Amino acid sequence: MSPDPRRWWALAVLALAQFMVIMDTSIIAVALPEMQRELGFTPSSLQWVFNAYAVVFGGLLLLGGRLSDLFGARRVFAAGWVGLTAGSVIAAAANGPGVEILGRAVQGVGAALIAPAAMTLLMVLFAGRPKELPKAMAWYGAAAPAGGTAGVFLGGVITEWLSWPWVFIVYVPIGVLTLVVTRRVLPSVPGRRAGMDVAGALAVTLGLALAVYAVVRAPERGWGSSATLVQLGAALVLLVGFVVLQRVVKSPLMPLKVWRTPNLAAANVAMALLGAAWIPMWYFLNLYVQQVLGFGAFASGAALVPMTAFMMLLMTAVTGRLIGRFGTRPLIVTGLLALAAGLGILSTADPRGSFLADVLPGSLVAAVGMSLVFIPAMLSAIGGVAPEEGGLASGIVNTTYQVGSALGLAAMTALATSQGGDRLGDVVALTDGFSAAFAGAGAVALAGAVIALITLRKPAAAPTEEVAADRVNA
Repeated sequence: MSPDPRRWWALAVLALAQFMVIMDTSIIAVALPEMQRELGFTPSSLQWVFNAYAVVFGGLLLLGGRLSDLFGARRVFAAGWVGLTAGSVIAAAANGPGVEILGRAVQGVGAALIAPAAMTLLMVLFAGRPKELPKAMAWYGAAAPAGGTAGVFLGGVITEWLSWPWVFIVYVPIGVLTLVVTRRVLPSVPGRRAGMDVAGALAVTLGLALAVYAVVRAPERGWGSSATLVQLGAALVLLVGFVVLQRVVKSPLMPLKVWRTPNLAAANVAMALLGAAWIPMWYFLNLYVQQVLGFGAFASGAALVPMTAFMMLLMTAVTGRLIGRFGTRPLIVTGLLALAAGLGILSTADPRGSFLADVLPGSLVAAVGMSLVFIPAMLSAIGGVAPEEGGLASGIVNTTYQVGSALGLAAMTALATSQGGDRLGDVVALTDGFSAAFAGAGAVALAGAVIALITLRKPAAAPTEEVAADRVNA
């Protein structure tokens, strides 16, 4: 089959989608303190500006992947952009915490449709082209830290010279433009009509959301309180019910046979723990820069640019070559160890510290870790699945990352709060709380490295994308 002549233009659109989905998590970082003041968020509820997006995104990714397989990836991709744009309008117009959280949740719905559909389209565009697939994956993967870089910097610029609603308004023209070009450059992928597991989608989404909510509220109510135990118990029942449904329904949302794919489960565990360590680091590092070091919105955005720019450079220029030479398993283990080391450095932050001494060294080491883990773990998770299950596998791995992120942030917020991380104005107490969160996230990354070392298997023969990866950027 001759290659699609528009495949590199299509890759640009798909990378833009990845860029925007990740930027949606980072662009709010610098605006969080202003949103807290104007909308009336408490220190513990502020995390829901992130978690409302992450929980809905993660909870619906399986459904998004299934919809992509059933109804066609391009159609679902376009529907996702409609949702992301609509949620941006709602979030920009919010006049209180409730509406803001609703807007972020609608954005999460859109992102849950975009991400797995984009991965399916990428695999279709470069199927049978082993020399081009690693390069396409590298650029697609690098769009994530690029989005993070642009988000923190653009968020700082917007918050400093405009106002926080503009961090959402910028999505509207981009969403409209993407919808216009989608039909022109993306391939039409036929769907496979089948039933829809609505009950499964509701069970997994509600179960994940309830688990995160219970963890978030536990520090206030007590881990042994009846409310916490009932909510965690209900979440467990819903998630177990979801697994049971997948065994008995005719068209399951997540056919359990997919877990027979080598390394799928182990790679997903690595992605979950990566999210549980990385996102709390990003969240509390931004708060440390603003609330302890006293940086303004623009300066705090600029302070995080070196970390994300360095990570983007490594992903595009180095990671692909290392995969080709060493395979995915050593990179995942080494990357998680590097992330743990970076977080360990950040945990020594001083209340009278500085950017050069307390932010830059640890953040750059952490960036090395992220750049070594993300693409190899993604390749390990989706590399062995059948083409017709590409959307499902992508949905699973993105789900584990987002759910890990949400649960990790909830747990580290609880840890930071217990050590004084909610005492605004008291820089010593804030630093103690943030340092505890960094240390806790570092422990999660270290645990991830150990688990990956034990559970990831080296393939008998290196996958095609690994063999060809040394040609990335050659």
